[in-house]
Amino acid sequence: MTDTTLDQTVAKAPASPAALLWTVVAGSVATAASTFLAWTWTTAFPGNLTIYGNPAPLQLLTLVGAVLTGLYALSALGIKGLGWLTPTGSRKALWILALGTFATTLFTALSIIVELGALVDLEPGAGVAVIAAAVPAIAAYKLPDDTRKAAPAKQLPSWAEVLVIVAVFALGLFVVTFGIDTDDSEPQLFIAYLILVGFSATALVKSGLTARLSQITARNRQVTITASLVMAIAFPFIQQSGDTYTLIAVNILIFATVALGLNIVVGLAGLLDLGYVAFLGVGAYTAALVSGATSSAFGVQFPFWAAALTGMAASLVFGVVIGAPTLRLRGDYLAIVTLGFGEIFRIAMGNLDGTSGPQITNGPNGIPNIPQLEFFGYNFGESHTVLGVQLGAYANYYLLMILIMALVVVVFSRAGNSRIGRAWVAIREDETAATAMGINGFRVKLVAFALGAALAGLAGTVQAHVNTTVVPENYVFAGPVPPNSAFLLAAVILGGMGTISGPIVGSALLFLIPAKLSFLQDYQLLGFGIALILLMRFRPEGLIANKRAQLEFHENDDQVDVPEQRQSAEAESDAGTAKAGA
Repeated sequence: MTDTTLDQTVAKAPASPAALLWTVVAGSVATAASTFLAWTWTTAFPGNLTIYGNPAPLQLLTLVGAVLTGLYALSALGIKGLGWLTPTGSRKALWILALGTFATTLFTALSIIVELGALVDLEPGAGVAVIAAAVPAIAAYKLPDDTRKAAPAKQLPSWAEVLVIVAVFALGLFVVTFGIDTDDSEPQLFIAYLILVGFSATALVKSGLTARLSQITARNRQVTITASLVMAIAFPFIQQSGDTYTLIAVNILIFATVALGLNIVVGLAGLLDLGYVAFLGVGAYTAALVSGATSSAFGVQFPFWAAALTGMAASLVFGVVIGAPTLRLRGDYLAIVTLGFGEIFRIAMGNLDGTSGPQITNGPNGIPNIPQLEFFGYNFGESHTVLGVQLGAYANYYLLMILIMALVVVVFSRAGNSRIGRAWVAIREDETAATAMGINGFRVKLVAFALGAALAGLAGTVQAHVNTTVVPENYVFAGPVPPNSAFLLAAVILGGMGTISGPIVGSALLFLIPAKLSFLQDYQLLGFGIALILLMRFRPEGLIANKRAQLEFHENDDQVDVPEQRQSAEAESDAGTAKAGA
């Protein structure tokens, strides 16, 4: 009886953490090795997964996931030199990485079956990959939770921190470029890329590595800004396929610039604007009318700097005209009024055709043949050789949008940290209390509305020249093609309200995914709605949240260090309200 009980106890005893971690390492090695095998026998599947010893891009994603999983497992085992990977614990990050690798591998295998039509189209290498990738996921799930508060990190020498920043931005440029440059004829590759990047980014956050990197960048602010600009400018120079994917990057920057302007209105001032895309349209139509388009009713041609200022001024005026009578409303009422303004603008542009109204915008046909920009003899519509690299027309506009984006970021950061920026935050948190402290709520909100409209108008002037035509259908409330008001608002919420990098990330995702997955165009709005529901459920503060929002949404969770952040947020709120009302 005693021997039987002892056998049962041994059988039920959980495996030791070390044994589980070595199982993860072994499974990761097997998964990495499987990527050098053939996963299918025919080249009919996109990407050619038939070659032994030379992983295809889809297999490379699994290989990267397996390597990351193995490194985190070795870090958890205490291998010297890898402890920096897991400042706040390894279990959560390790399980997320292993799960992401398994999901990426399983998706590829299922795609082969669906695309080719039969299970027999899988080579044994694919089966080995799926089974091997499942082992680390199961083993990591059984690990005990080792989440801890990050110990103070030993500060690296200045030169080492600079190298870390450069390496991180270079890696980020490679990852972003890989996603943008994926062939549109291979949607499976882009979907697998999204899966792996999503899981990997979550794992980095859970391990505390992103927080540690944020501390390094905060100590080296000038180096970080310089590195980000250099990496952004380098993008068109490393494109091998000309302007094919640079156009996507240009549209992402335009989308992100408009989203940053909306972030002032929604994220800082707390005003729900559902017709914001109309200000983008005002800037675009203004630029089209004064830039020498053949169908322009004015017959004038301003230089770009004058056209840009004119577009900004027109959008600002519209912002003041719309905001002055409506900003005394709050909540749903303000949202309904702004939604009406957006629709009125679109309908009005369609009626100014000489029949239903004055001949100004050419009605639903829009304003075509907008000439290319030209600076001091530098024509943006022509290819140019810069540093030995031939840049196409869209690369020229990309570099221009980088400068405009930098300007908008400076305006947003300066405004947000100014006296009026603190007043916006005070109004957003509690308008009644802010008014009692001496803040003129109406004036403060009108400034936010006007500034956001002007930034959208600036982006609209560039959009008009990039597209070379402006039509009313580009400025709807919701549609399958961003930017529109619904996608702009979603970009701010998805990325994180009140932050700079949040709307940029949100805009990149919301533009890149529809552009790459055009075969799902009929279901994009469905997927868009599901994504928002999941976001509101699991991360309501957005992908990149500020401390205040994170505290508000997770006050009772162990996700944030509540006592310290509560004191910090309360002190910031008190100081901000006092300065705004001073």
